[in-house]
Amino acid sequence: MGLLAAAIGALYLVYATYGLARGLKSADITFLRTSVAGIVMLPVLVYYLWFNVKAVTAQWRRWLAVAFLAGPLFGELVYTAFQFAPPSHGAVFLPATMSVVGTIFAAVFLADPLTQRKLLGIGIVIVGLLTLSGVSSDSLTGRASIGDVLFIAAGSMWAGFGVVMRKFHLDPVLATTAAGVFGLAAYGPFYLATEGMDRLAHADGSLLAMEIWVQGILAGMGTVYAYAKTVESLGAARAAIFPALVPGFATLMGWPILGHLPTLTEAIGLTLAIAGLLVTVTHGTGKSARQSS
Repeated sequence: MGLLAAAIGALYLVYATYGLARGLKSADITFLRTSVAGIVMLPVLVYYLWFNVKAVTAQWRRWLAVAFLAGPLFGELVYTAFQFAPPSHGAVFLPATMSVVGTIFAAVFLADPLTQRKLLGIGIVIVGLLTLSGVSSDSLTGRASIGDVLFIAAGSMWAGFGVVMRKFHLDPVLATTAAGVFGLAAYGPFYLATEGMDRLAHADGSLLAMEIWVQGILAGMGTVYAYAKTVESLGAARAAIFPALVPGFATLMGWPILGHLPTLTEAIGLTLAIAGLLVTVTHGTGKSARQSS
């Protein structure tokens, strides 16, 4: 499930870049992500309210936290960041924050210790991400720093989502439902009041259909569910390392979609990121999982 979450994460970032380059704004993509997921998951909420209302109402504060951390605000931060910082920055700051902050949060809130092996794995991952993205000092401008801060904020929120899921042993299906329906209820009216539908109404039909599928179905639902299941299986700290694979997957997907042929340097960076992931998740999984539960 961790690999699936990373693959979907790469796909929605690639298509976010694709959509932004063709006239869509961050608000449009966030609206598609949240509203489509909310509409699809609405029957699930109705089912639970009818047959098992206690599962929803007894933990409503926790579901609200999930919706805040993994819902429309997360999407808006990521998509807006790409309007300030180059894609190479998103390939480093977002997954690195998810991994580092996720590991720290797990140590602080779940008593999952920061072992030397975890620190080594994270270090290898970050070196791999820097190699893969090709971030240079020339790209560290004032405008780009705004996007970098947004990437860091979004990554920290996603790390918090994983910790909340693990600490309270929440149901991944209900978590996906909470994030989707909250996004529909909260962001949908806000978007319609501030942006309207003109831009989406005049967008290319094939582009709109693809963004609905990728952002609404795969990102709005698939990423949340797959990552929540990964946290359930491996714990928050180990699940937090899987986002490190997103840039590598995005590089491979960018070849047919964006016409970008992966370079040798990018291949080396991807290899390092995978090596760091393996160092982190293949040692003491059972022990750590018991400690973080």
